[in-house]
Amino acid sequence: MEVPDEEHEHLIERVAAIDVAKAFGKVCTRIPHPSTSGRRVTKVWDVEATMNAVTELSDRLIELGVEKVTVESTGDYWRIWYYVLEARGLNVQLVNARDVKHLPGRSKTDKLDAVWLAKLTEKGLVRPSFVPPKEIRTLRDYTRMRSDLTAERTRYWLRLEKLLEDSLIKVSAVASTLTTASIRDMIEALIAGERNPRVLAELARGRMRAKIPALVEALTGQFDDHHAEIAALLLAQIDGLDAQIGKLTARIEQLLDDLPAAQPHRASGDSGRDGNSSTSPSHHPEITTASQPMLSAVERLDEIPGISPAVAQVILAEVGLDMNRFPTAGHLVSWAKLCPRTIQSGAKSPTGGRTGKGNPYLKESSAKPRPWLPGPIAFSANATGASSNAAASSRLWSPSPGRSWSSSGTCSPTPRPSTST
Repeated sequence: MEVPDEEHEHLIERVAAIDVAKAFGKVCTRIPHPSTSGRRVTKVWDVEATMNAVTELSDRLIELGVEKVTVESTGDYWRIWYYVLEARGLNVQLVNARDVKHLPGRSKTDKLDAVWLAKLTEKGLVRPSFVPPKEIRTLRDYTRMRSDLTAERTRYWLRLEKLLEDSLIKVSAVASTLTTASIRDMIEALIAGERNPRVLAELARGRMRAKIPALVEALTGQFDDHHAEIAALLLAQIDGLDAQIGKLTARIEQLLDDLPAAQPHRASGDSGRDGNSSTSPSHHPEITTASQPMLSAVERLDEIPGISPAVAQVILAEVGLDMNRFPTAGHLVSWAKLCPRTIQSGAKSPTGGRTGKGNPYLKESSAKPRPWLPGPIAFSANATGASSNAAASSRLWSPSPGRSWSSSGTCSPTPRPSTST
């Protein structure tokens, strides 16, 4: 049985490797010997982790004709090396330090680590990590900041609920969440000095008014001035985070609008990697290309039940728009650490190992829709105006003709399955 080599598995004549530290990097180059055939010349030296020093290094590597540079991913210290060398036109790959461990029984020094990394590079024995292009990295910075601020806002809501419990106000036992407009009005009235539980309960709106008797009991407590002062501080923090999350959301939408690959277009039949157009409209005559709406990348992902536009933004920021980086959908799922790795030995049947940590932001978005949008509503709105949770539960199939993401990154029509009762 022939096992084809992966793209990175080929011999390279001129390579460089960088063992990264905080203030400097140990650089190793391996190039052919100028006079002796089959021999290599290895040089190792220190380079400061500054913009000017790394720029000078890139000029030197270009002069040596280095074909590939490997950078070890140590914390965030690898970024200056990768970004500067990449901007200078060098072929740079980032590798996980766990995958390039030194062999046991040999000394462990920065110099030997750099040489070992260079030897692995020239023989194609390192698997590069996925690093998206610059515009996707910029988008990802905004989506990750939004995720962090959203989590911080949730912590302030939990602190507010804890404060209400301390004041013997049990309103969270009656209302499903503190983020409703009715509960917000009641909390603000408490802060303003209102202590009459019946007057507070009358602030309920809509369907909450049916719970006024229970609200009267829940709002009977010992809310005093020090609770009011702390509650006002917590609400101010929540409102500030709401405003910041709103700004980030607007900026994310703008960045996506500026990406040509994310713009609306009609999906043509996916020829796939083997040239077979298994999902083209000709295979499904009930779906015509002319009837397919013009959808952006976010809108195409939003058609998947359980994915809101905000979650789609996170997926695009973490995975990127070029699906050619992943040979199959299985490779993408494996890279995201959403499936266990296969373990098979001898006659034993394959078993599933641990999934691993993976990308925490992508895992959170795949687990459930997140409340990105500002304001008291806990769920982000989708394109139809309904909450994403409601859309996920009630929308078994997308409103437009069924579509699916292919391995090549295109979105092609798929037939609707027949329903049976």
